[in-house]
Amino acid sequence: MAAIKLYGNSDSGNCLKAKWVAERLGLAFEWIEINSLAGATRTAEFLAINPAGQVPVATLADGRMLAQSNAIMLHFAENSDLVPADAYDRAKMFEWLFWEQYSHEPAIAVRIARKFFLGQSDAELDPALLTKGHAALARMELQLAQTPCLVGDVMTLADIALVAYTRNAHRGGFDLGAYPKVKAWVARTEQGLGLETALPVGA
Repeated sequence: MAAIKLYGNSDSGNCLKAKWVAERLGLAFEWIEINSLAGATRTAEFLAINPAGQVPVATLADGRMLAQSNAIMLHFAENSDLVPADAYDRAKMFEWLFWEQYSHEPAIAVRIARKFFLGQSDAELDPALLTKGHAALARMELQLAQTPCLVGDVMTLADIALVAYTRNAHRGGFDLGAYPKVKAWVARTEQGLGLETALPVGA
């Protein structure tokens, strides 16, 4: 029986990035699918696990609970090659992790959710989401023109965190063809994680 239970929704990039880290590191875990759109995170049973009513959430071998995708990733990856040993590089990884949740996910993930999963039209969406999403992709393009990964030459948690929604950005109406460095990085990161490509042909 797996020591770790990881509760998540397979349509959520935030949930998948925690799963990918566990798989990449060979951790023994049980994935428990939670249909958040159907209200499964609001049941009394789930709220007893995570009172915030959000996925992902992990219960560890000793029964302790850990929520928030980046916190779960960091706990899983402690002392692994996904966290830089150098103090400055490690801080840069954290910089990208904070930026991902503040400047990338709130625009790109929200457009994916509303446009692809909820079927809303562009006219129904806040146009600022598109502007902010393109600004985030442009910031990544700038960095990836200088380094193969977001922090230097090797994949870190920063790459895993940011590829989760970037690989599906087309679902939110973002054309990665305008960001060739980002597009190539997505392919490299997917390959490094053993994922099938999410980008449509010609994207």
